[in-house]
Amino acid sequence: MRHRERVLMGLHHEEPDRCPMQVSFTPEFAGRLKADLGLSDADLHNPHGGGNTYVLERLLDEDMLLTSVGWANSYYATQAYSQDGISYTDEWGVGWRNVAYETRFGRGHYTEVVGHPLADDQAIDSYQPPDPHRPELYTEAERVIREFKNEYWIVGVTVTTIFETAWALRGYEKTLMDLVVNPDFAERLLDIPFRYHLAAAERLARMGVDMIWIGDDVGAQDRMLMSPATWRRFLKPRLAALISELKRIRPEVKIAYHSDGMIAPIIPDLIEIGLDVLNPVQPRSMDPERLKKEYGEQLCFWGSLDEQQTLPFGTPAEVEQEVLTRLKTVGRGGGLILGPTHHVQLDTPLENFWAMVHTITRTRYRSLGM
Repeated sequence: MRHRERVLMGLHHEEPDRCPMQVSFTPEFAGRLKADLGLSDADLHNPHGGGNTYVLERLLDEDMLLTSVGWANSYYATQAYSQDGISYTDEWGVGWRNVAYETRFGRGHYTEVVGHPLADDQAIDSYQPPDPHRPELYTEAERVIREFKNEYWIVGVTVTTIFETAWALRGYEKTLMDLVVNPDFAERLLDIPFRYHLAAAERLARMGVDMIWIGDDVGAQDRMLMSPATWRRFLKPRLAALISELKRIRPEVKIAYHSDGMIAPIIPDLIEIGLDVLNPVQPRSMDPERLKKEYGEQLCFWGSLDEQQTLPFGTPAEVEQEVLTRLKTVGRGGGLILGPTHHVQLDTPLENFWAMVHTITRTRYRSLGM
């Protein structure tokens, strides 16, 4: 079965030969994985797809390839992530700082937002965001579609669609305050990333990607970062307009929505505005089996394997058991794309990683006795 056919069956709530799989990695884990596979350092990997050769994804027998346009690409600015102490300013005017962390498998780096071009109220009056219509932004997507669409399910990624880019521009606390005490300013602020990512998503949809992946982290571990009422006032109408426009352009395109954490109160709203796939279904925040029982006829699910505890700190047997549990529950009757709930992190043992990949790719639905 071709990879794209496997995904399409799953999204049609049918059981293909095996569950579709999608896995991404931090650059540091990708380096360990390349060494384990005997690949050279020249084999480029970018978790947001920019210039990615997809060597790792294809060797692992993954079913989806991701190509990203938007502010999220700033997380991995060229060469910046790999050098301790490097700071940079992206094309949006957002300032970044690299912070090192240590694991038992070596040192990694994360980027943190430290500069906000719209921190002052008046700055928004003269602010000019980047142009989402520049042809060079879509060169990579054109290549991915041209080279891989016949075999793989191609996902156009425009995550950090509204809220996350807005707070990077303004500052996290100020943005949350604006939603309450300065709503008119908040509307202007949110429109900046919304319009940009809408334009990018429209272009990707017209180019022929199979899915558009949108979303913002609006969930903490056990509650939402804002009230559901606030989300419904400021974010839901924009998301509804975006989904409606994408479906108008290409009715067959699938829409996935990402938010880490606990977002159970707004799942019915997402279904109402036309969502097809919920990502990443963080199991320590929301019970994947319960979500399947409540919404499995209306939604598909993407992710659900625990990146907080099981993958980095469990045993290979525990990883295998979690995969099998997801297949027998969330995967029953299709509707599941299985994978970790985030990029695989540097602290993940390779034996756990391979236990996950091999269990997914070698388990046939017919062998589960469902």
